[in-house]
Amino acid sequence: MERHSILQRFVARPEFGPLVLFIVVIAVFGIENRDFLSPDNISNILAFTVEFGLIALAMTMLMTAGEFDLSVGSLFGFSPILMWTLFNAGVLPLWAALVVALVVAAMIGYANGFFVTRLRIPSFLVTLGMLLIVRGTALYVTDGFPQRTWSAEGQPLAYVLVGTFYIGSFRVYMSLFWFSAVAIILGYVLTQTKVGNWIQASGGNPNAARARGVNVSRTKVSLFMLSSVLASFAGIISSIRISAANPNSGDGYELEVIAMVVIGGTVLTGGRGSIPGTVLGIFMLRSIRNGIVFVGVPALAYKIFLGAIILGMMVLHSWLERRHQEGT
Repeated sequence: MERHSILQRFVARPEFGPLVLFIVVIAVFGIENRDFLSPDNISNILAFTVEFGLIALAMTMLMTAGEFDLSVGSLFGFSPILMWTLFNAGVLPLWAALVVALVVAAMIGYANGFFVTRLRIPSFLVTLGMLLIVRGTALYVTDGFPQRTWSAEGQPLAYVLVGTFYIGSFRVYMSLFWFSAVAIILGYVLTQTKVGNWIQASGGNPNAARARGVNVSRTKVSLFMLSSVLASFAGIISSIRISAANPNSGDGYELEVIAMVVIGGTVLTGGRGSIPGTVLGIFMLRSIRNGIVFVGVPALAYKIFLGAIILGMMVLHSWLERRHQEGT
């Protein structure tokens, strides 16, 4: 009886659906093309996963609090433009330019949070407006063209962020450790701390949370700032890795990131989120984007798979939720 109860609780968890689907995805692509599970391909998947993953982790926290941030994709493209402009012009050393870019991103996040919490404007509209402002600024500053290329060789910061080393046949990027560290920290904060309780309460029932002394506005503003900073950091990592700062980088990322978070079990209306579920959603969608190429499906068909998976996971989450409620 106890073993049956443990199994029921495991199946009812929001991470169960994405875990099963992730295993199926890996098995199908691995059987169809053995090169999919080659060390080189796994290394490539992990390299791209980090950049989406950092944004998705912060989005999980924000959506748990009941808000969205559509400006993350534009910040992904804008922050590298700002950092490399300052560095290439000789205004600041690389590390200082990085700090300035992150501070500016935090200020943009604060502005988003201020409009949402103080002026009571829906986060969808606020961050949509900010997306256009930030993206437009990046395009205006660069005339719509990527910045000139540069060499980050000899810069210790570049190695710390995106340096590579080998474990056997696997090429490992340093950025994977940044992603892992952020995932562990945010997972702990969300589930094991008072701050995590405040975040879930702010999304689940803001009025009740205020009545219990939770500063809902401060919590949400802090999460908007976190979302902007991690999107900025992800964009900077990407720019160093590919040696280019493109003002169009990150276009459309916001919707794919939200899909990763939702597939992972975070509730759209707020109140419940899962960092492990988001991690599974990240790896699953990046594996699908990579795997469909290996099995001969045109890469442009990826959005068809993405839409089908989102709808399927929503049906599964709804069914599991009903089963859980009926069981209690």
